[in-house]
Amino acid sequence: MLNRNAEALFWIGRYMERAENHARLIDVHYHLQVDGENAAPDGSEPETPEPGLKWVRIVDALGSREAYEKQYGTYNERDVLFYTTLDRDNANSLVSCVSHARGNLRTLREKVPSELWDTTNAFYLWLREKHPDELLRESPHMFFGRIKEWAALFLGVSQSVMPRENEWHFIECGRYLERSENTLRIIKAVGNAAAGEDWNNAGSYPYLQAVLRSVSGYQAFRRCYADGISVDSIVEFVVLNSAFPRSLHFALHTLDEHLRLIQLQDKQLCAAHDRIIRQVGKVKADLACLEREDIMVDRSGAIIVHLLDACQQLGLAFAKTFFRMGEASA
Repeated sequence: MLNRNAEALFWIGRYMERAENHARLIDVHYHLQVDGENAAPDGSEPETPEPGLKWVRIVDALGSREAYEKQYGTYNERDVLFYTTLDRDNANSLVSCVSHARGNLRTLREKVPSELWDTTNAFYLWLREKHPDELLRESPHMFFGRIKEWAALFLGVSQSVMPRENEWHFIECGRYLERSENTLRIIKAVGNAAAGEDWNNAGSYPYLQAVLRSVSGYQAFRRCYADGISVDSIVEFVVLNSAFPRSLHFALHTLDEHLRLIQLQDKQLCAAHDRIIRQVGKVKADLACLEREDIMVDRSGAIIVHLLDACQQLGLAFAKTFFRMGEASA
């Protein structure tokens, strides 16, 4: 496989996963701020938040505050929704992610099943016709739910029709590396949003729920922990649970499986392939050494930041090992 094709496939997986993850995060964070911003659990008069603060937090959750402020200056509901969903000048907006995936897939139409192109193209054509006023009028929650449905359709089609060859494994490597990073970003972002809260009081409950709902893990969590909702149990579940498909543990182990199944002929490339497998193994080893007690004492979030940095380094290692930088839309 030419390395430019491998890169395109890898980024197709990343961008489609990113679109879904951003839809989850924006949806949950948006309604957390709208519905819970002024809630006062003790029944006292709620404090009036700084104007625009809830919209600042959504942009912060996606790591785009500097770029947003340079382009828009001030925060309001319409601009924030447009920037995070439909703004083509934002490389990580939903429409940009789907457009990049579609562009990469266009270059591979002869190498992948036609159903994959049809699904991605229809997703893009549907999304590009949306307008921010329409989202506000109909319901942002319904819109983000539809984004998740389109992403699930893409996943279902790829699972059903892709031969289990290198093309498939590169898409899945991109998907699960992106999922690893985004799961960590969700924990970090919601933790930052609740920075002023005592995580042991009732006021922290919406933020704790937001982590689980951002990964659609609320019901699965309750089956494991019943009513034991705490920051420690939630982080333990989202990071260390081996059965939950959006946990960091599950994503890294699945990434490792697909990486090992990539078949290469060139000896030099095989050596680089072995190095990146060992690099993934080091991150898995860091994760395997974590105990619940480590999470309980890590109130600064240093462990999450360390794991996020390690996942980002894996992305760079993929680029150096398999791709020529800049040949695909990344």
